[in-house]
Amino acid sequence: MSKTTIIGILAAVVVIVCAFLPWSTIESRHFVFTGMDTTGSNYGEPGKLNIFLAVAASIIFLVRNKWVARMNLFVGGFLAAWTFRNMLLFSRCEIGICPQPGIALYISVGAALVLFVCVLLTKTR
Repeated sequence: MSKTTIIGILAAVVVIVCAFLPWSTIESRHFVFTGMDTTGSNYGEPGKLNIFLAVAASIIFLVRNKWVARMNLFVGGFLAAWTFRNMLLFSRCEIGICPQPGIALYISVGAALVLFVCVLLTKTR
């Protein structure tokens, strides 16, 4: 296995772990939102898609095929776009109420970008 494959799989694990950590907090209403628990809002559960895409990218990293690597390019790009969307969604102000974004939200975006860069730098046969 190459270094980019190992780093990409580790970045996927970080994305999965960050889905269970606090992403934002609204202190005036005592809400703490994670990727898997957004009770009190209409955000849905975006952490489920983060986990699915990170697991798919990890599995695809292990397969050494040209077409599968191209599929991983789509999966990694979609994961990066989805985590960036989550960052915008969970850190925006609505109706004068501004949440405190958690560090796990930014770590998740950073790990997804690292995974995408690793997909770009992975060499195939």
